[in-house]
Amino acid sequence: MRTKIDVFVDYVCPYCFLVEEAVAELQREREAEVEIRPFELRPEPVPTLKPEDDYLPRVWRGSVYPMARRLGVAVALPSVSPQPRTAKAFMVLQLAKEQGVAQEYSSAMFGAFFQQNRNIGEDEVIVDVAASIGLDRSEVQRALASEERRSRQLADQRYAVETVGVSAVPSFRVGGQLYSGVLDAERLKKAVDDAAGREPLR
Repeated sequence: MRTKIDVFVDYVCPYCFLVEEAVAELQREREAEVEIRPFELRPEPVPTLKPEDDYLPRVWRGSVYPMARRLGVAVALPSVSPQPRTAKAFMVLQLAKEQGVAQEYSSAMFGAFFQQNRNIGEDEVIVDVAASIGLDRSEVQRALASEERRSRQLADQRYAVETVGVSAVPSFRVGGQLYSGVLDAERLKKAVDDAAGREPLR
């Protein structure tokens, strides 16, 4: 039986990008159904972070860059200032889910921000990123203008906070159990094995 895993991410969180390979390994080695779910770290009207301030460079030097080097992932602290809000990108994630390309879309959005230094809060950038994985530009533009999708994004945020109890990303809900932080593939596989109530597979 496939184990359902909800992966809560924000596209401006580098750790969410860095756990993608662990999630991919989990999917290769376990019967896991992964759903990408939105959790905007700093929704309107909370101010977003600025890379020229002390906090982001310090975190990147001390944690993000060392982890990225260990994993062999090329990333750089984006210069976009202030950092973009991601509600619009998550509105298009809804469309990507409907078309079965949510993980591809999320990977492309992370790459646009952390590898291409693009402002993923801008409509034209979101459209370009979505089109790069095969979504229709006109459908993406309609998604960005949709009040229904905007309302659904607000509901998704409330669901993450109020129902699931997410307070940071990445977070993983595996079989009803919530795990937060940068879980490696072994810890994710153990969580799935525990949820399935079986001995770990070798």
